[in-house]
Amino acid sequence: MLVEQIYTGCLAQGAYYVESNGEAVIIDPLREIQPYLAKAESRNAKIKYVLETHFHADFVSGHVDLAKATGAEIVFGPNAVTTYDAYIAKDGEALKVGDVTIKVLHTPGHTMESTTYLLQDENGKDYALFSGDTLFIGDVGRPDLAAKSDLTQDQLAGHLFDSLRNKIMPLSDDVLVYPAHGAGSSCGKNMSKETFDTLGHQKETNYALRSDMTREEFIKEVTDGLTPPPSYFPLNVQMNKQGYDNIADVLEKGLQALTPEAFELVANDSGALVLDTRKPEDFAKGFIPNAINIGIDGNFAPWVGTLIPDIKQQILLVTVEGREEAVVTRLARVGYDYTIGYLQGGFNAWQAAGKETDTITSISPTEFEQRYQQDSSIRVIDVRKPSEYQSEHVETASNAPLDYLNDYLAEIPKEEPGYVHCAGGYRSMIAVSILKARGYDNLVNVQEGFKGISGTSVPRTAFVCPSTLK
Repeated sequence: MLVEQIYTGCLAQGAYYVESNGEAVIIDPLREIQPYLAKAESRNAKIKYVLETHFHADFVSGHVDLAKATGAEIVFGPNAVTTYDAYIAKDGEALKVGDVTIKVLHTPGHTMESTTYLLQDENGKDYALFSGDTLFIGDVGRPDLAAKSDLTQDQLAGHLFDSLRNKIMPLSDDVLVYPAHGAGSSCGKNMSKETFDTLGHQKETNYALRSDMTREEFIKEVTDGLTPPPSYFPLNVQMNKQGYDNIADVLEKGLQALTPEAFELVANDSGALVLDTRKPEDFAKGFIPNAINIGIDGNFAPWVGTLIPDIKQQILLVTVEGREEAVVTRLARVGYDYTIGYLQGGFNAWQAAGKETDTITSISPTEFEQRYQQDSSIRVIDVRKPSEYQSEHVETASNAPLDYLNDYLAEIPKEEPGYVHCAGGYRSMIAVSILKARGYDNLVNVQEGFKGISGTSVPRTAFVCPSTLK
């Protein structure tokens, strides 16, 4: 028996490869299926099942393409309804894979079709639990992401309480827990950075598994402090329910190399969004006017999903040369299938062609300190999450979380200078680029964000541990 976690950090997502005696299953695959095919081929194994723990909201799963490529059967738990061929398993049903068994445990709550899969080894002993978004390490799934559910989040949380108590907590302490997500995912509130654990340790440390917790306490704690989910979540659910274009077709369309002249022409004719995925510091030194920066080396896909509301928005790319396919693939992971080309030769080619460029002033924490000392009334805009801001911030800073930047535009005068920072410099450059494209020409990015500012004399509020904040 082989169990392998295939973790993708930029999505904080865990897919799984399970193999026994020449047969394999893939659990919650990402959209690009080649790595799974290569894995099975290298081990001379046949992929028998593609197991989905639920209809994912934060990424487009590769289950449809993987089933077509391998002949494997797609399996969902009870209550799932799809427009493509899939096997809807019954609660308690056993699926044989080589010499091992995967038992279907229907665990509604995060969504009503949510299912966990219990792997039993060759001797029938419970070995591992693929818990999807029902149980994370340190947390449980949000009970408010189900698309078009008739249930309230409190009712869903009640189902989740029952699922955890009746289906998962009675299992042995030595069962391994393999969740669908880790820290950084929007599917939970406070996940640990660890990507797997034993169930026994989770019973000891996970607030949601506290043995003396009442149903009412559980519902209150799980639903307390939930922020609205990103707008692309329901659209990803829809794609996972109804199917989607083949990833090869998406790549072919997106990997159209365009000269600077052609790029400019297409941009003007199509109204496509110009998305620059270079590092923030490179973007600041020069970019195509009105382009926005979301760096490929950060939480790229989630921020695209959060900040580009139309999943069918046509997109033109500026990337580091050689990374075009990676960018198109990552966009497709969250359902953005309408990339229509990229700038051949990157931004250097644009400059060499003598095209118009723009820049953003970006200063070091030390220079920010000097300017603050000269005038402590300067406008400071903190684009971190409210919880980060409440934990500690520059005394005079206002909070305009990047997720909801549009809601704060009225509080950011176009005419006045302002200094924008986040935690480390990634989110602030996104924010400044978006605002720059909307005519905010007086904003300055603070490099290294609050981490850098913390090493200066700029006055800050007293630190409050984030875990104590409500």
